[in-house]
Amino acid sequence: MGKRMGILHRKAIGAAVGLLAISGVPDTAVAESAAEKIARAMSAAPSDISDDATIMDVDGTILKKGSNDWVCLPGVGLIPGDKHPMCNDPVWMKWMAAVGSGIEFSTDVVGISYMLQGDAMVNNDNPMASDPNDGGVWVQDGPHLMMLLPDQNMVTSLPRDPYVGGAYVMWGDTPLWHVMVPVEAKVAPN
Repeated sequence: MGKRMGILHRKAIGAAVGLLAISGVPDTAVAESAAEKIARAMSAAPSDISDDATIMDVDGTILKKGSNDWVCLPGVGLIPGDKHPMCNDPVWMKWMAAVGSGIEFSTDVVGISYMLQGDAMVNNDNPMASDPNDGGVWVQDGPHLMMLLPDQNMVTSLPRDPYVGGAYVMWGDTPLWHVMVPVEAKVAPN
């Protein structure tokens, strides 16, 4: 499965670059100060988590050393140019590293990630999809949490449809599956 994860990762990066081109986001970043990146990263989670978290830039540079086990980033490093901050527990950091290096991921404990500033628009079924007009189910969540679980059988009762309300499974038929837990309502596109 390691080879498949590598293929999924390369396709996901390609899809992300395609999404950035479609959305009109320039591919050259405007230089930001470390303080701006730190502030954005810390906005991803409640302050009782982010105040003491390690703040790491998307390239792996430590911007601020923390004293708890959380790591906050000013964007999703797997999506070039993304500026949706996230705060991850150690399990999510292992997931991010596995996806980034194309290796298989598994866990025997629950993992939590906060994205209280929202997320990029993605296809809920296919992490490699790059065309929002492909007929797939596209979703852009506002504030939410994400959960990794030890066994996908634990989520068989959760919907795959992000618009039915409540928690749902994203990328359920891929090794990248996880549970999305929105914290505000959203409306399905027409």
